[in-house]
Amino acid sequence: MIELSATAFLWIKALHIIAVIAWMAGMLYLPRLFVYHCEAEPGSEQSETFKIMERRLLRAIVNPAMIAALVFGGILLAGLGADQWREGWLHVKLALVVGLFVMHHLMARWRKAFERDENTRPASFYRRMNEIPTVLMIAIVILAVVRPF
Repeated sequence: MIELSATAFLWIKALHIIAVIAWMAGMLYLPRLFVYHCEAEPGSEQSETFKIMERRLLRAIVNPAMIAALVFGGILLAGLGADQWREGWLHVKLALVVGLFVMHHLMARWRKAFERDENTRPASFYRRMNEIPTVLMIAIVILAVVRPF
Protein backbone atom coordinates (compact mmCIF):
# COMPACT_ATOMS: atom_id res chain seq x y z
CA MET A 1 0.00 0.00 0.00
CA ILE A 2 1.28 3.45 -0.86
CA GLU A 3 0.31 6.55 1.05
CA LEU A 4 -1.10 9.42 -1.02
CA SER A 5 -1.97 12.82 0.33
CA ALA A 6 -5.59 13.87 -0.19
CA THR A 7 -4.48 16.34 -2.87
CA ALA A 8 -2.29 13.79 -4.67
CA PHE A 9 -5.12 11.25 -4.57
CA LEU A 10 -7.52 13.72 -6.21
CA TRP A 11 -5.00 14.63 -8.93
CA ILE A 12 -4.26 10.97 -9.70
CA LYS A 13 -7.98 10.21 -9.78
CA ALA A 14 -8.65 13.15 -12.13
CA LEU A 15 -5.83 12.07 -14.46
CA HIS A 16 -7.16 8.49 -14.40
CA ILE A 17 -10.65 9.68 -15.37
CA ILE A 18 -9.27 11.87 -18.18
CA ALA A 19 -7.21 8.96 -19.52
CA VAL A 20 -10.21 6.61 -19.38
CA ILE A 21 -12.38 9.12 -21.25
CA ALA A 22 -9.76 9.45 -24.01
CA TRP A 23 -9.31 5.65 -24.16
CA MET A 24 -13.05 5.06 -24.40
CA ALA A 25 -13.47 7.75 -27.07
CA GLY A 26 -10.99 5.89 -29.26
CA MET A 27 -12.46 2.48 -28.42
CA LEU A 28 -15.88 3.73 -29.52
CA TYR A 29 -14.68 5.48 -32.68
CA LEU A 30 -12.28 2.87 -34.06
CA PRO A 31 -14.94 0.21 -34.80
CA ARG A 32 -17.02 2.89 -36.56
CA LEU A 33 -14.04 3.58 -38.80
CA PHE A 34 -13.86 -0.16 -39.49
CA VAL A 35 -17.55 -0.13 -40.52
CA TYR A 36 -16.87 2.64 -43.05
CA HIS A 37 -13.62 1.00 -44.13
CA CYS A 38 -15.53 -2.18 -45.03
CA GLU A 39 -17.47 -0.14 -47.59
CA ALA A 40 -14.30 1.17 -49.29
CA GLU A 41 -12.69 -0.75 -52.14
CA PRO A 42 -9.31 -2.20 -51.01
CA GLY A 43 -6.47 -0.13 -52.43
CA SER A 44 -8.72 2.85 -53.18
CA GLU A 45 -7.86 6.35 -52.03
CA GLN A 46 -10.70 6.15 -49.49
CA SER A 47 -9.36 2.86 -48.10
CA GLU A 48 -5.87 4.31 -47.78
CA THR A 49 -7.29 7.33 -45.94
CA PHE A 50 -9.08 5.03 -43.48
CA LYS A 51 -5.83 3.16 -42.89
CA ILE A 52 -4.11 6.42 -41.92
CA MET A 53 -7.00 7.49 -39.69
CA GLU A 54 -7.14 4.11 -37.94
CA ARG A 55 -3.38 3.95 -37.39
CA ARG A 56 -3.18 7.50 -36.03
CA LEU A 57 -6.19 7.04 -33.77
CA LEU A 58 -4.77 3.85 -32.28
CA ARG A 59 -1.17 5.02 -31.92
CA ALA A 60 -1.68 8.67 -30.99
CA ILE A 61 -4.76 8.46 -28.77
CA VAL A 62 -5.98 4.98 -27.85
CA ASN A 63 -2.66 3.35 -26.94
CA PRO A 64 -1.28 6.29 -24.88
CA ALA A 65 -4.64 6.79 -23.15
CA MET A 66 -4.81 3.10 -22.25
CA ILE A 67 -1.29 3.23 -20.79
CA ALA A 68 -2.10 6.39 -18.82
CA ALA A 69 -5.34 4.84 -17.51
CA LEU A 70 -3.38 1.75 -16.45
CA VAL A 71 -0.64 3.76 -14.72
CA PHE A 72 -2.97 6.13 -12.84
CA GLY A 73 -5.41 3.32 -12.05
CA GLY A 74 -2.52 1.22 -10.77
CA ILE A 75 -1.44 4.02 -8.46
CA LEU A 76 -5.00 4.30 -7.14
CA LEU A 77 -5.12 0.54 -6.60
CA ALA A 78 -1.79 0.62 -4.78
CA GLY A 79 -3.27 3.15 -2.38
CA LEU A 80 -6.16 0.87 -1.36
CA GLY A 81 -6.24 -0.68 2.06
CA ALA A 82 -6.49 -4.44 2.63
CA ASP A 83 -10.18 -4.15 3.57
CA GLN A 84 -11.01 -2.48 0.23
CA TRP A 85 -9.36 -5.34 -1.71
CA ARG A 86 -11.99 -7.70 -0.29
CA GLU A 87 -14.91 -5.79 -1.78
CA GLY A 88 -16.66 -7.72 -4.56
CA TRP A 89 -17.37 -4.72 -6.77
CA LEU A 90 -13.63 -4.12 -7.17
CA HIS A 91 -12.98 -7.67 -8.40
CA VAL A 92 -15.81 -7.47 -10.93
CA LYS A 93 -14.67 -4.02 -12.08
CA LEU A 94 -11.11 -5.23 -12.61
CA ALA A 95 -12.38 -8.26 -14.56
CA LEU A 96 -14.37 -5.93 -16.83
CA VAL A 97 -11.28 -3.75 -17.30
CA VAL A 98 -9.46 -6.87 -18.49
CA GLY A 99 -12.31 -7.20 -21.00
CA LEU A 100 -11.51 -3.69 -22.25
CA PHE A 101 -7.86 -4.68 -22.67
CA VAL A 102 -8.94 -7.73 -24.70
CA MET A 103 -11.13 -5.52 -26.92
CA HIS A 104 -8.23 -3.10 -27.34
CA HIS A 105 -5.97 -5.95 -28.46
CA LEU A 106 -8.61 -7.26 -30.88
CA MET A 107 -9.10 -3.82 -32.41
CA ALA A 108 -5.35 -3.49 -32.92
CA ARG A 109 -5.34 -6.86 -34.72
CA TRP A 110 -8.34 -5.88 -36.87
CA ARG A 111 -6.60 -2.62 -37.80
CA LYS A 112 -3.57 -4.56 -38.99
CA ALA A 113 -5.80 -6.79 -41.14
CA PHE A 114 -7.28 -3.68 -42.78
CA GLU A 115 -3.78 -2.27 -43.24
CA ARG A 116 -2.81 -5.41 -45.19
CA ASP A 117 -6.14 -5.39 -47.12
CA GLU A 118 -6.93 -8.75 -45.49
CA ASN A 119 -10.16 -7.92 -43.65
CA THR A 120 -12.71 -10.69 -44.12
CA ARG A 121 -15.37 -9.49 -41.69
CA PRO A 122 -18.52 -7.63 -42.78
CA ALA A 123 -19.47 -4.16 -41.53
CA SER A 124 -22.21 -5.74 -39.38
CA PHE A 125 -19.52 -7.52 -37.33
CA TYR A 126 -17.86 -4.21 -36.45
CA ARG A 127 -21.24 -2.64 -35.67
CA ARG A 128 -21.81 -5.38 -33.08
CA MET A 129 -18.25 -5.10 -31.72
CA ASN A 130 -18.78 -1.36 -31.31
CA GLU A 131 -21.31 -2.11 -28.56
CA ILE A 132 -18.97 -4.14 -26.34
CA PRO A 133 -16.81 -1.24 -25.06
CA THR A 134 -19.99 0.73 -24.35
CA VAL A 135 -21.50 -2.05 -22.24
CA LEU A 136 -18.21 -2.61 -20.41
CA MET A 137 -17.85 1.12 -19.72
CA ILE A 138 -21.38 1.41 -18.32
CA ALA A 139 -20.85 -1.55 -15.99
CA ILE A 140 -17.42 -0.31 -14.86
CA VAL A 141 -18.70 3.19 -14.06
CA ILE A 142 -21.69 1.83 -12.14
CA LEU A 143 -19.46 -0.50 -10.14
CA ALA A 144 -16.93 2.25 -9.36
CA VAL A 145 -19.51 4.84 -8.34
CA VAL A 146 -22.35 2.82 -6.78
CA ARG A 147 -20.22 -0.03 -5.36
CA PRO A 148 -23.28 -2.29 -5.13
CA PHE A 149 -21.56 -5.15 -3.28
